Amino acid sequence: MANSCLQLSCCLISCLGWLCIVIATATNDWTIMCKYGLNTCKKMDELETKGPWADCVISTGLYHCVSKPQILDLPAYIQTTRALMVTGSIVGLPAVGMLLMSMPCISLGSEPQSSKNKRTILGGVLILIVALCGMVSTVWFPIGAHQQHGLMSFGFSLYTGWVGTIFSLLGGSILTCCSSESSSSSHYQDNNRFYYSKQGGDNPPATTSANHAKSAHV
Repeated sequence: MANSCLQLSCCLISCLGWLCIVIATATNDWTIMCKYGLNTCKKMDELETKGPWADCVISTGLYHCVSKPQILDLPAYIQTTRALMVTGSIVGLPAVGMLLMSMPCISLGSEPQSSKNKRTILGGVLILIVALCGMVSTVWFPIGAHQQHGLMSFGFSLYTGWVGTIFSLLGGSILTCCSSESSSSSHYQDNNRFYYSKQGGDNPPATTSANHAKSAHV
């Protein structure tokens, strides 16, 4: 029961982390740029946000974004962030599907528990890949933006990416480690069961032959 609750909790954490990665990928509020200082720009109402896909201007009643279609002309940190975040969003979809199908409350016919454990391990590894993609992107992008533009502040999308990275890393690690231990213990139990059943199958002929000898003696 405790193992099932732990698996369900880690699955929910992993799904939430993947959703945060998807939200961070789809939005452009990664860094807030300002030429004069953040407090001054807030008073002057001249804030700019930068993301992997577009640069936006925020002012009273105005939110205007300019996309970045020139892929080859973009800096390396933007291209890398795009590639990793899209990869993490795509890889997370089959990972979530595998984790949902490995839940204790879901049964696919007469499937053994070892198959569920293997599917959980594979889903956990994919979630760890999602966390790795999010970690590299959310660390490299603000560093590159600071080196290129100078003064800045973190935006909503970057915080969302950090939360998604932490949740994915936590959920994927626990799922992978716990499922590996469960798989080893179930394999050990299956070997013991086979050993005892084999010994039990060898005992009846000896008993039968002993009874036959007693009846012949009488």
